Amino acid sequence: MQIDLFNNSEQTNKQVSLEAASSIHGLELYFDFITKEEEKQLLKNIDDNQWLNDLSRRVQHYGYKYDYRARKIDNSFYLGELPNWLNELALKLYNKNLIEFIPDQAIINEYEQGQGIASHIDCEPCFGDTIISLSLGSTCIMNFSKEVNSLERVPILLEPRSLVIMKKESRYDWYHGIPARKSDKFNDKVIKRERRVSITFRKVINNNF
Repeated sequence: MQIDLFNNSEQTNKQVSLEAASSIHGLELYFDFITKEEEKQLLKNIDDNQWLNDLSRRVQHYGYKYDYRARKIDNSFYLGELPNWLNELALKLYNKNLIEFIPDQAIINEYEQGQGIASHIDCEPCFGDTIISLSLGSTCIMNFSKEVNSLERVPILLEPRSLVIMKKESRYDWYHGIPARKSDKFNDKVIKRERRVSITFRKVINNNF
């Protein structure tokens, strides 16, 4: 079953999402973190770079390449410093006091309509205690659950340009994933998905080297 925290069609999607996010300790949700113009430029910068087809979805790695299958990262995976257009975004997060460090690793995921990602907790030995994700292009639901295959889920609607920051319990004790489907039902409304791109920032833990 899905946890129904908010069966109230008079609330906006943003209000419902914020209420749901507040039920998970350490989860922060910010809407319209960037402008539509900044979103357009970010998508252009991303598409001007090479996509990898290692997974069922296309990805790009910056800073360090993460080995999904082995769930590890080390110095041999170092790719170089983040490009300026990503570093500027990382500095914006830091300068707004949303995070206490400058990220040194980023992964960009592309989700075509109908694609998702299995519920997971980001590799604990690999990355620090804060995970940051910015959504571009399309809306989708991200489900949070205490167990990987749990039917009890807290759905969060991620709108374009929205930012999710996972700290504390939301980082270590909650799984997060995106169901593979072409549309979502949220707040009694059906929302069609389109192409979505996410930028996820992390800090690599040095003891992996």
